[in-house]
Amino acid sequence: LHACFVRSPYAHAKILEIAADEARACPGVIAVLTGADINPLCAPFEGVALNRPGHKSQPQPLMAADHVVWQGQPVAAIVAESRAIAEDAAELVEVDYDPLPVVSDADMAVDPQVAAIHDELGDNVAFDFSLRAGEPEQAFAEAAHVVEDTFRFERQTGVTLEPRGILAQFDKTDGTLTVTQSHQSPFQMQDFFSRHLGIPEHKVRVVAPDVGGGFGLKLNVYCDEVAVATISMLLGRPVKFAADRLESFVSDIHCRDHRISAKLAVDDAGRISAMEVDDLAAVGAFGMAYRFNVAEGMMTITSSGAPYSFDNYKARTRSTYVNKNMVGMYRGVGIPLACVVTEVLTDFAADALGIDTVEFKRRTYRTPESLPCKTPGGNQLDNVSFHRCLDDLVAVMDYDRLRREQAELREKGIYRGIGISTFIEPTAYGPPYYGPTGARISVQDGCTIRLEPSGVLRCLTSITDQGQGTLTGIAQIIAEESGFPLDLVSVSGGDSATSPYGGGAWASRGMAIGGEAALKAARLLKQNILSVAASIMQADPSELDILDGEIVRATTSDSVMAVAEVARIGYYRQDTLPEDLDIQFSVTQSHVPNHQPYYMANGVQGCYLEIDTESGFIKLLGHWAVDDCGRVINPLQVDEQVRGGIVQGIGSTLFEECIYSEDGSLLNGTLAEYLVPMAMDVPDIIVKHVESPEATTMLGAKGVGEAGLIGAMGAVWVAVNDAVKPFGARLMHQPFTPERVLDALARARAVDR
Repeated sequence: LHACFVRSPYAHAKILEIAADEARACPGVIAVLTGADINPLCAPFEGVALNRPGHKSQPQPLMAADHVVWQGQPVAAIVAESRAIAEDAAELVEVDYDPLPVVSDADMAVDPQVAAIHDELGDNVAFDFSLRAGEPEQAFAEAAHVVEDTFRFERQTGVTLEPRGILAQFDKTDGTLTVTQSHQSPFQMQDFFSRHLGIPEHKVRVVAPDVGGGFGLKLNVYCDEVAVATISMLLGRPVKFAADRLESFVSDIHCRDHRISAKLAVDDAGRISAMEVDDLAAVGAFGMAYRFNVAEGMMTITSSGAPYSFDNYKARTRSTYVNKNMVGMYRGVGIPLACVVTEVLTDFAADALGIDTVEFKRRTYRTPESLPCKTPGGNQLDNVSFHRCLDDLVAVMDYDRLRREQAELREKGIYRGIGISTFIEPTAYGPPYYGPTGARISVQDGCTIRLEPSGVLRCLTSITDQGQGTLTGIAQIIAEESGFPLDLVSVSGGDSATSPYGGGAWASRGMAIGGEAALKAARLLKQNILSVAASIMQADPSELDILDGEIVRATTSDSVMAVAEVARIGYYRQDTLPEDLDIQFSVTQSHVPNHQPYYMANGVQGCYLEIDTESGFIKLLGHWAVDDCGRVINPLQVDEQVRGGIVQGIGSTLFEECIYSEDGSLLNGTLAEYLVPMAMDVPDIIVKHVESPEATTMLGAKGVGEAGLIGAMGAVWVAVNDAVKPFGARLMHQPFTPERVLDALARARAVDR
């Protein structure tokens, strides 16, 4: 059966009546279900940061029952023999709404005179959290220069190549639920379906096959997808749902929606003495289940200023509920905002001091001698490489030449900007970081490798693949560590019924965690194979090795026998081997960073662009990235990960915006109106690497999935402001559309007059 949803056209309204008899009478329609029908079958769910003092979260139902709180919230589900029949029937469902006042933005949400969108919570503030280190007020009072501004980040969404999709099949004969889902973490969803639908965990199977793009968008728990599983249980039939492009804009998670006021204090020697960040964000109508709805704000204030040396810091983040779609996990999760705030302010500080921004960075970066350290925001920094990355970037982009070219062109009325951004990327979160959130999300990953009788290695990993090529990287690790050719290594993952238990793909953990588990398993299996081969050869295992799938002499690499022959004897002719020989041709190993909150990657990016001051259009001329993600396993795939992230960062900064009216209606919910970067918008992107291997693992990989986007936003922000600097203009409202560019220039000219 196929499901589609009737969604609310209102951002806030009472549901007076749902008239669905005409839809139910349509040929091919099996059921029309409302919240009253299916909400009682699933325990409501809420945001997961409830352990944090002051956090408030309203339980979310599968479908609105008596009132709606965002445009796009499902109010009825049509289940039919085809998607076309379901969509036609949905047009016949009539819902009588009584519109209610809308809380449209965060400023309105914190107004004590504005009613709460959830009466039970008392007000619209989901979370209010502050950080403090040193004596920031004194440092600002004594500073030689203070630079400050307010940054505005509008909403955007993920626009994955493949929309969200789910196929749920409940078997009433044995009470099992099998779900095939376009998702990044099958074990997370196995746990969710089990606990919220009341099914024993071992009777829930979640399969995440090759997924066409994730970016965190497919890490969240969506009420419509859970409703599909609930409907399958109710009807005892397989039920499929795939979001189309139009409903994706109002049902897929959003990100951003922050207003950040920040300032930086420096002395005359070019040292940073203090930083202050005040973040106000709107997280939507509910908190996203299993993933914190307050994460963007928290990551913003903890990561701001991280690459730079200073001791005095003050920060606050407030998350508010508004009548809009939910904000959830999206690539970078707040760290891109921290990068923008930090890099724009440090560029302003360099101007105030009259020195070049590169020189300012060299003076103020945290030095290798100061590591390991804990930043004022709470980040743990160890083997990061800011100075090395900056030096390589300056060389690869030919920075001095670009500065000369920029100056020459300004004399001719051509305005170009150069932006450099330094970033951190905490990757592969471990129990010390994620455990306290209260979310039932595994931070380990596992790998099972089995030697087949044919001499092939079959691998099952808990890591999923959304296009990163992670499974290929894992195959490379297994092949290299075990001594097998790559074409004799088969890797699959993403099946909660067969894979080792693990967290899946999020926070750039595929290679850092999944790859380490694969390395451990390959190393152990190789030892086991050599143990059996040595028994066959009546030799010591240390005398043998594996090379290209052959057992060879360790000293000469002379072939002795094929591994397939060892497998044949080990599986079928155990009678020829010693009775006490323990033959283990299948091994499972897991990895979890028990003693670390995360691994810390870093890098520096540069951007060169030109602004047409008559039209407001921005043309990107070049982009460079020097990235340190620890050991690089597959350079081609890593480079493309960085490039893909940079393109998304360009989209965030220049194009993408979910535009809402004051009544909470999304005004540009189509790909004709919601702009994303096209091929012609993207410049050549040069990627280089510095490798500072993670010291606590054998593999040394840190993770690279979010680095491109984090650094790109900061580099483009700085470059745009550098281009309009001769006019005394600033652009502080993302995305930088032509209208906003022209408005900034007009304001600057008005001040001059």
